[in-house]
Amino acid sequence: MRLLRLSVLAASCALAVTGLSACGKEDNGGTADAAGGPIAVAASDTACEVARTDTAAGTVTFTVTNKGTKVTEFYVYAEGDRVMAEVENIGPGLSRDMHVELPAGTYETACKPGMVGKGIRGAFTVSGSAQALNADAKLAAATESYSRYVRSQTDALLVKTQEFVDAVKAGDIPKAKALFPVARTYWERIEPVAEIFGDLDPKIDGREEVIEEGMAFTGFHRIEKDLWVTGDVSKSGPIADQLMVDIKEIVARANAEKLSPLQLANGAKELLDEVATGKITGEEDRYSHTDLWDFAANVQGSKAAIAALRPVLQERAPDLVTQLDTNFTAVEAALDKHRKGDGWQLHNELSQAELKTLSDAINALAEPVSKVAAVVAGK
Repeated sequence: MRLLRLSVLAASCALAVTGLSACGKEDNGGTADAAGGPIAVAASDTACEVARTDTAAGTVTFTVTNKGTKVTEFYVYAEGDRVMAEVENIGPGLSRDMHVELPAGTYETACKPGMVGKGIRGAFTVSGSAQALNADAKLAAATESYSRYVRSQTDALLVKTQEFVDAVKAGDIPKAKALFPVARTYWERIEPVAEIFGDLDPKIDGREEVIEEGMAFTGFHRIEKDLWVTGDVSKSGPIADQLMVDIKEIVARANAEKLSPLQLANGAKELLDEVATGKITGEEDRYSHTDLWDFAANVQGSKAAIAALRPVLQERAPDLVTQLDTNFTAVEAALDKHRKGDGWQLHNELSQAELKTLSDAINALAEPVSKVAAVVAGK
């Protein structure tokens, strides 16, 4: 969940320890698309200037340049704030490409300076028709493979979250603490799919700063605070019950969702951005310090999306596949040094040098992963 990360990201960009990918130039290899070429977006602290506000159906590329002083994000929303695609962590002076498959309909574009709030929005219209990327048999097989992975993870998410909720309601604090990072593992592996659906993600995974966005502080992190800070879950039952309700809803939606191959590619990169903005800094699980469980889950989820796309990537960009394999192995090796029993060391047990090693490995992996969407889109 990406609300209100500006202070963390700004600080980490200034420190060598994190080496966030958001702090460097990224080239996603964007070229002209079937809708008339990339659509330029000039994002600033007060404006979101989209060069065209209509386009033909099909694969659309937005080239987003941050001309402001704040780190920004760019989104395309369908009705109900359904996220069609997003690109985040665009530092001042930097550009990122975003590839998205859009059928005919009405949408909204949004820049989020400071990565907060509803964003600076504008209407965007898509007309006509185009052959879906899933018309390609290998891409269709990729999305079905990944959908099976999502179903497997959501099955486990339901079971482990229920166990966590039951422990909280029973007042069994040691058991609830042990189950907290386990349940979240299955959530973090599929977070890009979960984030498609409006406000469900902040209800489940929002940090305390959501209060400043006008939302209630609920979900995993509210209970995390009760467990590790106050040590009192006597009044946490209703929060736990609502978490289970929200988890069941998002599981149903995720399993019914018909994904585009570009959502797999974009999601693989988003998961690495999650590591860069939350797990490396310790912002994600600030009370329990169980960030490395989430870190590992994000990497595993990214790898699963790339694995589903592998036959297409092997055919179209075999050298990229080799680089991806090498860099995933490097990240896993760096992370494995911090195994502790059946889990991981706590974030506050790692030195600054160890965090930098992990950050460097993620940055090296994020670079080839950022190229996958363009390959899938046929750019």
